[in-house]
Amino acid sequence: MLGKSPEAFRTISEVAKDLSVPKHVLRFWEGKFTQLRPMKRGGGRRYYRPEDVDLLKGIRQLLYSDGYTIKGVQKILREQGVRFVMDYWDLASQGDAVVLRDIPDLASETARSTVEPYVPSGSQDQGEQLSEGQAVELRRLLGDLEECRKILADAKK
Repeated sequence: MLGKSPEAFRTISEVAKDLSVPKHVLRFWEGKFTQLRPMKRGGGRRYYRPEDVDLLKGIRQLLYSDGYTIKGVQKILREQGVRFVMDYWDLASQGDAVVLRDIPDLASETARSTVEPYVPSGSQDQGEQLSEGQAVELRRLLGDLEECRKILADAKK
């Protein structure tokens, strides 16, 4: 069986297999990255253009290989543009150095920010405080919970 031409549109199943991600992840990314707009036919069936697939590959590279958060990738898309992210995966896969123009990931920024030490209320010893490592971990968990809250709110719509 012959493969599709590079210009052919791809189904969500084909793209999911090509990127090694589940189909629900691609649908989730569509909600998080407004730049992703596959064509939809009757019954909501998605067809991805070649440029959609390239953008998805760039997003996947940034999220899975480079450790960016969704907010970090959104910031890169805003500040460096869709074309940069579309080309990013190809450059990274070739081993070319890719400069992200000093766009730090929001999660990294949060982890480096200073935090008032937490003193538990009702604690017998009011001198108990969280270490900086514990505070960083709590901020990370809070970010995860906020992301879950957004997902649940979107699912209710």
